[in-house]
Amino acid sequence: MAAFDPARQDGYAPLAGYAALSDGRSVALVAPDGSLDWWCVPNMDSAPLFDRLLDAPAGGFFSIAPVADYRVERAYREDSNVLETCFHTVDGSVRLTESLNSGSAGRLPWCELGRRVEGLSGRVELRIELVPGTQGQTVSPWMRSTPNGEVMHVDGVMATLRYCERLEILQCDDRRLVARLVLEAGQRSVLALTATENEPLVVPSLDEVDQRIDRSDQAWREWAQGFAYRGEFLSEVKRSALALKLLLYSPTGAIVAAATTSLPERIGGDKNYEYRYAWVRDAVFTIKAFLRLGALGEAQAALAWIQNVIRRHGNRLHTCFTLQGELAPAERTIPVPGYRDSQPVRVGNRASAQCQLSLYGDLLETFRLYASKGHVLDFATSSLLTDLANLCADGWRQQDAGMWELPEERHYTLSKLGCWFALDRAVTLAREGHIPDAMCGRWERERDRIRDWVNEHCWSERKQAYTFYAGTERLDAGLLLGIRFGFDGGERSVSTLAAIRRELARGPLVYRYSGAEREEGAFLACSYWMVEAHAVLGEVDQARELMREVLAASLNGVGLMTEMRDPHDGAALGNFPQGLSHLAMVHAALILEEPEPEA
Repeated sequence: MAAFDPARQDGYAPLAGYAALSDGRSVALVAPDGSLDWWCVPNMDSAPLFDRLLDAPAGGFFSIAPVADYRVERAYREDSNVLETCFHTVDGSVRLTESLNSGSAGRLPWCELGRRVEGLSGRVELRIELVPGTQGQTVSPWMRSTPNGEVMHVDGVMATLRYCERLEILQCDDRRLVARLVLEAGQRSVLALTATENEPLVVPSLDEVDQRIDRSDQAWREWAQGFAYRGEFLSEVKRSALALKLLLYSPTGAIVAAATTSLPERIGGDKNYEYRYAWVRDAVFTIKAFLRLGALGEAQAALAWIQNVIRRHGNRLHTCFTLQGELAPAERTIPVPGYRDSQPVRVGNRASAQCQLSLYGDLLETFRLYASKGHVLDFATSSLLTDLANLCADGWRQQDAGMWELPEERHYTLSKLGCWFALDRAVTLAREGHIPDAMCGRWERERDRIRDWVNEHCWSERKQAYTFYAGTERLDAGLLLGIRFGFDGGERSVSTLAAIRRELARGPLVYRYSGAEREEGAFLACSYWMVEAHAVLGEVDQARELMREVLAASLNGVGLMTEMRDPHDGAALGNFPQGLSHLAMVHAALILEEPEPEA
């Protein structure tokens, strides 16, 4: 177990201190002090039942912690997303085991949080506090007495807390429940919070909830034990895969980018965005990771989700969607303070309407990998891929918003590389007989034109590097992906890597592009892309050493990652847990075992 500091600053816990729980439908975040500060019910993109993460003065939470001063150790159970936290006081120790439970047949049709407290030594008095959130002061929670117990109402959500007779209620009203629990060595108590939205509420027995904590643990373990990877970073790969599984929305197969909204990329800054949507790029990266790890069920579900949303909305690729497959709504702000007063707090995302040409390459490569693993493309999918390749061949000369979703449309170099990648993979799929080859000659010619265009317009002799976009001297760490694509395996790739490391890296951490250091932290995925680039270029020993440094700088004590880290003080920044950070880590580990460009 790792030690954690339970201290808060102005009511906010450090982002690096959080752990996540999931049931395949919702995600809860628990701070080191035993406070559950974020839980959107019933779905990952629902309004939060608990929201102290973004509103320390008035937000909702559900906490269990000793009354006396204590120190904290915590860890996930091995190969599991069931969390254990040990509180140690001068009088004794207790262990808190937490799970968003699943049932014997998989996901439950209601939300069920199980929190088991066990006395390990001595005697410990605990304070339990439950405060429902107000959804940004837009609803007013209230309690109702029913023949079957007290029920909490928050807008359309109905929830009930079950507990044993040992727990003593000190206060219970519309706004707050406060209780006292004393445990001695060998004693245990279970608390169960169940919730539904606009439907009747199941009230299971405490014994059933207690058993489902261990049953959920077993289900996580069984899933994690089937991975194909057996390399140096096995424990980190398993934890990252489990983090990705946390973010998989099982009702549709969508992959949410992160479980939170508006966690800042710089404390006090305004780059605070909504990530509770499914990005096409994250989804295809996840599919590729799951295919390579052997998690075929999750890969197939995500693949089906992508095909369905493309067919529903037309072959023009949109950047992100809701978990139900609709276009992500326009941005709006909500009146809450934000994490450590970082405003605005946003719901919705403007990126949905942007054009990002590099998505063509991500999609075509994913289906190529799917076919290369021995799986079969149906006629409708083959036709879809042909249409996408033709759209890419027609549209690669356009300006777009780029991978970083910037407001200025330009000829971003990575977008052109993505189009080159798409057409190169379309040619491969056609030659291997997976899609029709009638347009193969045209795809080859356009692919070669893109290469020539990039080399003419996006190369800096002064920097000896491919640049952020045509006509600039600025650099983009996203171009490290071009080395994985195999766009140029020669001296230009080597010198581009050196320039990016020289200009954008701060130790093992890497900023996204020139100038980003003035407005945000270092982007963790970029560090793992740098590991990949060194490995693909044959510098495997250097890549392994860098991988160790990046892991030490990016993982929190339970093995999870945010979007960014501040290179100056190591503070975690951005939404959490961040799928792209974990995806980049898994791909880097896999490439270290087979350091060849994607072919």
